[in-house]
Amino acid sequence: MMELLKDTNVDFVGFRKKAFVVSALLVALGLYAFIMILLGRANLSVDFTGGTNLQVRAADKVDIGTLRKALEQGGIGDVQIQEISGTKEFFIKTKLSDVGKETIQGKVSSILSTQFPGAKFEILQSNMVGPGVGKELKNYAIIAVCIALIGIIIYIAWRFTFVSGIAATIATFHDVVAILGVFYILDKELNLLIITALLTVAGYSLQDTVVVFDRIRENMAKMKSKDDLGEVMNRSINEVLSRTIITGLSTFMALGALMAIGGEVLFDFSFALLIGLIVGTYSSIFVASPLVLLWRGRIH
Repeated sequence: MMELLKDTNVDFVGFRKKAFVVSALLVALGLYAFIMILLGRANLSVDFTGGTNLQVRAADKVDIGTLRKALEQGGIGDVQIQEISGTKEFFIKTKLSDVGKETIQGKVSSILSTQFPGAKFEILQSNMVGPGVGKELKNYAIIAVCIALIGIIIYIAWRFTFVSGIAATIATFHDVVAILGVFYILDKELNLLIITALLTVAGYSLQDTVVVFDRIRENMAKMKSKDDLGEVMNRSINEVLSRTIITGLSTFMALGALMAIGGEVLFDFSFALLIGLIVGTYSSIFVASPLVLLWRGRIH
């Protein structure tokens, strides 16, 4: 296969202490974000809190800022609006289910027809999520991530060793909570699409870790008695480094295209995957393998 780098000799294992400090900070931030999510203090979407989703279309061009101001003045507060790029359609999200005796759909329709008579707004789709359903979806999302982590332990333990399974799971958990931490700091909305991104990142990170572990296992079979595990790990990571860079760059280009031309709907999803790509590549090199090394304690 094509190689970008040949005969590299980077002491990746030697950076493990500094990497553990960086990872500890990422995990601490992610756990804090997770606690805030459980307490309902994060920027949770209607999927998790309950509310109403509307998709509307206008006959004429309407400024999104003007649209938001009109809805807020009409009594629909805490509203989020996303314009679908290249169209005259908008996604309107609010955590309200009704306003007084009037439904959100009816209220929005009334405001739009009054404030924008020439735009001829049409409601294409309306979905209401109750608070109970939102809470249930949030619980299911947490369960899905936990099941994925348990599955990683079982798979890696079967393919390699139990210690490797634990290390790979910690690395994957590290990647997932790092994304949560970044999204919380940036006050980005957490929705079901982001949960999909988290599970996708878990799969990507695992695949990257398996490639490194495979090469370590191959080299351990050839290991001379004078070789220590740290040297074997460094040799193995350097041997797959070119493959890791090529895979990362090709994925980065795809995600960059999604972020650039995918529109508002796909931007946060692509952004979450991009963070996962960076953190997942980092963890497969600086977290998973050093954790196995730390567990076994075989380094001079």
